[in-house]
Amino acid sequence: MSDKPSVLFVCVHNAGRSQMAAGWLTHLSAGRVEVRSAGSAPADQVNPVAVEAMREVGVDITSARPKALTTDAVQVSDVVITMGCGDACPIFPGKRYEDWKLDDPAGQGIDAVRLIRDDLRSRVERLLTELLPG
Repeated sequence: MSDKPSVLFVCVHNAGRSQMAAGWLTHLSAGRVEVRSAGSAPADQVNPVAVEAMREVGVDITSARPKALTTDAVQVSDVVITMGCGDACPIFPGKRYEDWKLDDPAGQGIDAVRLIRDDLRSRVERLLTELLPG
């Protein structure tokens, strides 16, 4: 078991919001947080517009692949952040759950995805101050 806090980001396709959030947390925590992402109905690939938006700010998510949400992923995470996946995420006692209301970047242009990316950065920065005080 790790002493690091662990966070699971969940959205429907695990192709946009959750991948960008995971990219931000991985980047900003510099390895101090275990980061996972998954989807209730994973897509075939990460949204290329999300990849490009993150590349613009120096965060590389090109190696990310959509993964199916599993009970195990939830059980081993301290914090579970959902983004539009509804009731698909299993609930376990003792876990911290948050639901982040964000637009889905699917089918949107780069300008809209940049706004989502920047919103996610702010939320992840706030989460980091709670997970790693001081």
